Amino acid sequence: IYSLYMVSTSSEKDILYANFNQDQGCFAIGTQNGFKIFQTNPFKETFSRDLGGGIGMVEMLYRSNILALVGGGTNPKYPNNKVMLWDDHQTKCIGELSFRTEVKGIKLKADKIVAVLENKIYVYNFTDLKLIDHIETYKNPKGIFALNVDATTTVLACPAKEVGYVSVHFYATKKSISFQAHQSALGCMELNATGTRIATTSEKGTIVRVFNTEDGTKLQEFRRGSEYAQIFSIAFDPNSLWLAISSDSQTIHIFSLTGDTTSKDKKTQEDADRLDADQSTGAGSLIAKNPKSKLGFLKVFSSYFDSQWSFAQFKLLDSKTKIAFSQEPNMIYIIGYDGNFYTINFDPVNGGECLKQYEGKIFEDKK
Repeated sequence: IYSLYMVSTSSEKDILYANFNQDQGCFAIGTQNGFKIFQTNPFKETFSRDLGGGIGMVEMLYRSNILALVGGGTNPKYPNNKVMLWDDHQTKCIGELSFRTEVKGIKLKADKIVAVLENKIYVYNFTDLKLIDHIETYKNPKGIFALNVDATTTVLACPAKEVGYVSVHFYATKKSISFQAHQSALGCMELNATGTRIATTSEKGTIVRVFNTEDGTKLQEFRRGSEYAQIFSIAFDPNSLWLAISSDSQTIHIFSLTGDTTSKDKKTQEDADRLDADQSTGAGSLIAKNPKSKLGFLKVFSSYFDSQWSFAQFKLLDSKTKIAFSQEPNMIYIIGYDGNFYTINFDPVNGGECLKQYEGKIFEDKK
């Protein structure tokens, strides 16, 4: 999952990094002094560690005591070319991975550790830190990659060696494929829980595409907007019925994945049919379709007029955000890098503007 940095002003309330754990029940932030862990529902701070230096990345392994840390900020606690494995029960580091260049991204699974550098990705066995794979990528200064969260299998996606291409690696079958997702450089990507779908954007941030990871078939294409934007995060809901993105346009866009597809994908159709028959899910999304331009008849001149636009939206003031779907239906969590946390709900039948259910502060004002 891709996460973001902020320009530091050396404040103890700077958020240097933010990301959710694998089941979205918690999230971690890195600060100029250490890191903090929060519960999402109900929202509350679980614990905080003042390490006397900045943490530029912090990744959780579900709700275990093991975290991966990388130094950052104006006074880094650790070098930015090392991944430190922190045991919070012992309140100390129990292992480290060192590299020749800066670490751009990290992610944990129960049996693997993934570290991303600007031109390479390294995959390690968790138990003994043995290197099991290394992947060459196109220049990747933002550390863009995705790792599925399902515990039964491991799927890793990253930029391939050609601009705009995606490389997907299946560790259960030892298979890998690459395909072109965009003509320009990749801007963001995310896998669904099982690793069967990947959503990508280019650095332009106007178009979102969803592909089948098995063969690279494009399943759907959405338009976020007409102006360029930096995409901060992409999220699938647990059942792969919805997709959400956040960007510097300060709007969260939610798209239905059960509407029109650009290919006859059997699995997508089976999922839609199965869920359509199960009204107990309460997800009117089963027949939800993303709106199209009223000028669709002009599609012969430009694909812009035939685009699918977002089904639901939420506007906010935070400059940068990280998002995730809740395990509860039609609910999204938002971490604002300005220090806010939101829970929002969307109408799965009618779409439109989302309803803000909760807003809280990540940093409590000291009295």
